Amino acid sequence: MIIPGKTIGIFGGGQLGRMTGIAARKMGYTIHIFEPSPNCPAGQIADREINAPYEDKEALKDFIQNVDILTYEFENIPSSTIEFAAKHRPLHPSSKVLYTCQNREREKIFLRTNNIPHAPFEIVTSLEELEAAVAKIGTPCVLKTADFGYDGKGQIKLSSSDNNLGNIWSQFSAPKAVLEKWVQFDLELSVICARNERGESCTFPVAENIHTHHILDLSIAPGRISEKTAKEAETLALQIANQLEVVGLIAVEMFLTSDGNIVVNELAPRPHNSGHYTFDGCITNQFEQHIRSICNLPLGSTDLLKPTVMVNILGDAWQNGEPAWAKLLQDPKVKLHLYGKAQARPGRKMGHFCVMDKDLETAIGKATEYRNLVTPKPSEETLPFP
Repeated sequence: MIIPGKTIGIFGGGQLGRMTGIAARKMGYTIHIFEPSPNCPAGQIADREINAPYEDKEALKDFIQNVDILTYEFENIPSSTIEFAAKHRPLHPSSKVLYTCQNREREKIFLRTNNIPHAPFEIVTSLEELEAAVAKIGTPCVLKTADFGYDGKGQIKLSSSDNNLGNIWSQFSAPKAVLEKWVQFDLELSVICARNERGESCTFPVAENIHTHHILDLSIAPGRISEKTAKEAETLALQIANQLEVVGLIAVEMFLTSDGNIVVNELAPRPHNSGHYTFDGCITNQFEQHIRSICNLPLGSTDLLKPTVMVNILGDAWQNGEPAWAKLLQDPKVKLHLYGKAQARPGRKMGHFCVMDKDLETAIGKATEYRNLVTPKPSEETLPFP
């Protein structure tokens, strides 16, 4: 066990690192952050912040030798950095887990190899392969970059009306892509699963997620699904965590199709935006659970205290000046979380708030009302598709 009082090093200084650091400090840990950009959200709450490129070996050595254990808050960290770090300190989730989940090709192959339900896909590296893949999979379908995709970025939907694949491929700025069959779904779901080194594991309640312009807008917990569907989703997440031998958290994003089947969409080996409802809605939030998991402590209860709706606050909310926080906080059941980012930009995640109520539909209604009060829907400028 890495007991409270030890030092945890976090690669990445965004909001996930910030909230993970807050949870760790409440438990008595010291927090060090490694982040290329200064004055990052996580650095503001850290005991120590190192600002240097991830490839800076001297800065990495300085960072690593002053911590007891390492983790990361996002996937787009050079594999060489993670492999170097893992040679000197325990790192969770492991470099193997990160290697699988930071690339769509490897992630999809993992799903297929382990018979986990997923959308049919083909790997594409040229126009000729794209043409063959579209002919095989059919339209509509989605062309996604193999690397560096999030919030709908790095992907484009191809419909039956798309006939100029040459133009599409020439404008697609990636040497390799994954072409996936378009999944007709009724709901988007996600499950956050925790697992420690002893193999103990558990899941948080299944969240129902609503996206606007491909960016998460609201997460509803518990999701409005049957008990049977919830159990199937949780079982899939546990299966994935165990097969990957995750130590830490893994978020599993899923589609619920119109015929009642679950299809796994993407994996994220870290705390996740759709798990922010746990900050206020669960006995143990996802960030504390991540710390418990990587430090090999007993896992905390994931019981939902009461139905909770999380609403993302994007930079669009500042288009007319500072949002109406006072009006939002007039409701004592609202919890506001701002991430300390200096500049508000359209589509940038600046914070979130949670609304809790003993009645789920009441919580959804209030969350929608307050969302329209303080944070307008994302502008078309944030739309990542051409």
